[in-house]
Amino acid sequence: MASHGILVWLIIGAVAGWLAGLVVKGGGFGLIVDIIVGIVGAFIGGWLAGMVGLSLGGGLLGSIITATIGAVVLLFVVRLFKRA
Repeated sequence: MASHGILVWLIIGAVAGWLAGLVVKGGGFGLIVDIIVGIVGAFIGGWLAGMVGLSLGGGLLGSIITATIGAVVLLFVVRLFKRA
């Protein structure tokens, strides 16, 4: 994998994690955790989109939207378990 590919993943992860922190009650967790949440959210969002048969496009914006949706789902589940 090229180094610019990793950089794009980190940028998408950071943006998606930050946006998910804004959407879900509360705030972000800091840059590093937001990136991790965004990257894990990208996998969750991609999996969910595949299960539903939804395609948001293949560009940078589509990737950010998919990752943000997945990150919101991840944060929602984490906060449900955190309450219990």
